[in-house]
Amino acid sequence: MTVVSTAPLSASKTENAESTVRLTVSQAVVRFLAAQYVERDGERGRFFAGAFGIFGHGNVAGLGQALLQAEIDAHESGTAPALPYVLGRNEQAMVHSAVAYARQKDRLQTWAVTASVGPGSTNMLTGAALATINRLPVLLLPADTFATRVSAPVLQELELPSSGDVTVNDAFKPLSRYFDRVWRPEQLPAALIGAMRVLTDPVETGAATVAIPQDVQAEAYDWPESLFAERTWHVGRTLPQSDAIERAAAVIRSARRPLIVAGGGVIYSGATEELAAFCERTGIPVGQSQAGKGALPYDHPQSVGAIGSTGTTGANALATEADVVIGIGTRYSDFTTASRTAFTDPSVRFVNVNVATLDTVKQGGVSVVADAREALSALTAALGDWSVDDDYRTRTAELAAQWEDTVSSVFAVEDTSAPLNQNQVIGLANTLSDPRDVVVCAAGSMPGDLHKLWRSRDPKGYHVEYGYSCMGYEIAGGIGAKMAEPDRDVFVLVGDGSYLMMATELVTAVQEGVKIIVILVQNHGFASIGSLSEQLGSQRFGTAYRYRDGQGRLDGDLLPVDLAANAASLGVDVVRVTTAAEFTDAVKAAKASETSTVVHVETDPRIAAPDSESWWDVPVSETSTLDSTQTAYATYERWKRIQRPYLRPSE
Repeated sequence: MTVVSTAPLSASKTENAESTVRLTVSQAVVRFLAAQYVERDGERGRFFAGAFGIFGHGNVAGLGQALLQAEIDAHESGTAPALPYVLGRNEQAMVHSAVAYARQKDRLQTWAVTASVGPGSTNMLTGAALATINRLPVLLLPADTFATRVSAPVLQELELPSSGDVTVNDAFKPLSRYFDRVWRPEQLPAALIGAMRVLTDPVETGAATVAIPQDVQAEAYDWPESLFAERTWHVGRTLPQSDAIERAAAVIRSARRPLIVAGGGVIYSGATEELAAFCERTGIPVGQSQAGKGALPYDHPQSVGAIGSTGTTGANALATEADVVIGIGTRYSDFTTASRTAFTDPSVRFVNVNVATLDTVKQGGVSVVADAREALSALTAALGDWSVDDDYRTRTAELAAQWEDTVSSVFAVEDTSAPLNQNQVIGLANTLSDPRDVVVCAAGSMPGDLHKLWRSRDPKGYHVEYGYSCMGYEIAGGIGAKMAEPDRDVFVLVGDGSYLMMATELVTAVQEGVKIIVILVQNHGFASIGSLSEQLGSQRFGTAYRYRDGQGRLDGDLLPVDLAANAASLGVDVVRVTTAAEFTDAVKAAKASETSTVVHVETDPRIAAPDSESWWDVPVSETSTLDSTQTAYATYERWKRIQRPYLRPSE
């Protein structure tokens, strides 16, 4: 939970009334956001690093003017703006950058994002969904149409014959953890404080949306000075109840083949050392979700790497045998549970540690509502000298070693003059990056390949957005990650399909002097969906970037698209590579450079990463005249017979 405190007021008061300051609503927003602080474990800092924005007729004279005035006032006083402004190129991308920043900062700092009326604001909807699904804080300030309606209908206004108070911004309601619309200046304080409450609460956090009509943004009001006092939002650590720890410990002691599933909550809590101590003492192996990858270094004795649909064979083998699964900071997505086929022991039980009750009751688990760090410390003490058998430790080590041999084999480049495949590209990038460098990815075939192959060495070194798996996140997210931690190199791995969705933020990187290293894999289509399509019997239909052939199908020659030339036109350095030697030289030069670089490499999408021996539930057409679809449906039926509801109470 979050507790807020305010600093003593310095403004003078009359006996019966507090002193006020006259500002527009937008100026009040900027001043309020600049005075918000967050504290955890005695460390205090500003909650908002700045504001991203693209201006239009809904916010240019409101928040645009307020940010301009704040910037000029700061420079004239010889200080830096308390709420720096950054110009984005796409509204969705600005939200992605803010979310990536918040993730690198363990949800303790983020950005505000403002956009204009209509499409400018609705462009942020995808970003809002991504933030909420991933439980990462971002403040959205979409402009709205006139509160007075004196000029209705204005440009880009939605008119509904059944309702006069609905605007396009109502679409943010189901995508936001908090939503409010400020029709009058008097409503602003409650809206902003309500948004801050949600943004700084680890259980509730996500997108907080405060829509402000364009006329209200520019309206002046006499604000109480106390609204702009420094506020410190204290992010506490939920302590586990002793009886919950006792119940969880009893289940763990009964296990012969326990397995930990480490999620993002381990990293956000800063609980990686506690996790290492817990599994070293008990010998319990650790599989990691996409968000939890890096919770243990890849070479830790108890680490078996990624788990689930894109997991390692070692982690998935242990999952199949596990009699107790201990979920720590995970929300058990379908990729983590392999669509509920990963844990097949008939008597498997679950222990779930999470700050959110929603996640602790999943799979019928024993619920421990607590901060991951505090719960791990309590469980370590409660279990005492309990440990798994030596044979189980040996099996864990053998399975982990077998997978590492597999990774080494697919990373190997035997012919240094031959074109690279995607496995080798990942291996080279992994080897050439420093331990603290960050890899960023989100969609396509690479997130799955990275999950199982990337050798994480630092808790913040693996940044794959896989709650929403949003194409176009990569470059924008890389910018946010780099802005959050300028002392780390950021490697953005992106396929051609996702690059084409949102390459424009390279211009933002150039403008802001934010250096990222983009590895652009050109495989002439949607490699991930192509592979999935083939598995489902749909023959890679509609997934290749090709001309239409004589029969009107997209099976002709490759399109003459030059993505390297496109990237160069946006102002970044570009290097075209084919071989391992060229790739190595390009990455070394990019790391030495002070500017952003795009390394363009072509790969063969049909050379896949090693199989996870797992499954993901995507329905197959139940009837078809195609042999490929009929075969795929037979496979689908076999997996469906294994799928389980996980409803049996674990206590």
